[in-house]
Amino acid sequence: MQIKLQKGDKAPDFRLKNADEIEIALKDLLTKRVVVYFYPKDNTPGCTTQAEEFSALVESFAAKDTIIVGISPDTPQSHRNFIAKKSLKILLLSDPDKSVATRYGAYGKKMMYGKEVQGIIRSAFVIERDGSISQSFYNVRAKGNAQKVFESL
Repeated sequence: MQIKLQKGDKAPDFRLKNADEIEIALKDLLTKRVVVYFYPKDNTPGCTTQAEEFSALVESFAAKDTIIVGISPDTPQSHRNFIAKKSLKILLLSDPDKSVATRYGAYGKKMMYGKEVQGIIRSAFVIERDGSISQSFYNVRAKGNAQKVFESL
C-alpha cells in the first residue's frame, strides 16, 4: 500500500546532502514555508522544465516567505552540474536510496509508456513552519507545476 500524504499530516523529516555535499535537514528549513518537490532525474527534458519554472518563480515564492527544495535520487555532483548548466536558483537535495521519496509517497508503482514500473512519482508538497503539510500534489505534470503550487499558497 502506497503512502499518500494529505493536508494536516506531519511532513516526514529528512537529512539529505545538497549539491555542495552539505547535509540539510527539513527542520533547519522550517523558519519559512517549504515547497518540496520530487523529480526523477537531473538534465532530462521534463525535470529541466520543472526546475527552470521553479527557478523563474523563486523571487515570487520568497515574497510569500517560501523556499523551494527539489529532491531526486541524483548525486550531489549531478546536482552541481545541473544547477550550473541551467543556472538554477533552487536548492536540490540528493536522495540516492529513495528513502525520503518513499516516506512522502513519491516513490513506487507508476505507469510509464503503458507499463507499470517502480520509480519516482513526480510530486510536490507545501510544508508549513510547524512541519505540517498544507498541500500535496501527486502525479503532476512537469510543465506548469511550479505555477500551480505557487497559486495554492
